[in-house]
Amino acid sequence: MSRTDRSTGRPPAISWTDLSVRLGGTEVVRDLTLDVPAGTWMSLIGPNGAGKTTLVRTLSGALHHRGSIEVDARDVHGLSVRERAQALAVVPQHPVIPPGMRVFDYVVLGRAAHQGVRCSPSMLDRRRTVAVLQRLELESFGDRRVDTLSGGERQRVVLARAIVQDTPLLVLDEPTAALDVGHQLDVLELVADLRTERELTVVTTVHDLSVAGQFADVVAVMADGRLVASGAPADVLTPETIGAHWGVEASTDVDHDGAVTVTVRRRRESRAPSPTPITEQQP
Repeated sequence: MSRTDRSTGRPPAISWTDLSVRLGGTEVVRDLTLDVPAGTWMSLIGPNGAGKTTLVRTLSGALHHRGSIEVDARDVHGLSVRERAQALAVVPQHPVIPPGMRVFDYVVLGRAAHQGVRCSPSMLDRRRTVAVLQRLELESFGDRRVDTLSGGERQRVVLARAIVQDTPLLVLDEPTAALDVGHQLDVLELVADLRTERELTVVTTVHDLSVAGQFADVVAVMADGRLVASGAPADVLTPETIGAHWGVEASTDVDHDGAVTVTVRRRRESRAPSPTPITEQQP
């Protein structure tokens, strides 16, 4: 059943209700209920194996699950491929890119949901593609084959295709994993700007807790396939929560605007005795 966000009076952009997913005989998401308020940036965080990527993958409608998933108050299984592509753009961790495809040709594929029966990009589609490539500093890559790019360059190209899709909901699974620090900030700040300009809803899975604390409005923590905490970064990203689920000591600093910076300390050094050095034995 559709829910309504109390602060906006609008249905959530995404609702997972009593969701469970079993993969390879293991339940990797368990009885999870979570709403993504429309217009917010939600970061899904958690230790490795928490179920974050699986949760994102359920939005494709391809994973068998128990429970329900709604996008803009519509059951995701009731959406056609085109309707889903018009509702949300998903950037997976490991996208499948046809070998030999040029960067421009790959990015313009994001316009497919807007092409109707034409099945070929219009002049508007091409202009939108060029504009996004320029904004991501990829305009000089248009004729390059995607499979010749570095990992960071390829990741920016995949993001460009999602942005060109012009959807109200942008879902990014580890969008900065292959990027250096400078390009990480470029991409995240671009997403933040686009969110404001287009009134987007953004969902990201991230490992960097400070990224979640600096950019997200809402942080949702998963552990062992369950939702264990959800709320404003300052309320969720606490030393106690980080220690409980990541097993590290951490300190947090909350800015005046509610952004959180997380500093993780090194683990305590082992008190075990040093190993005996190996020396050559005389014959």
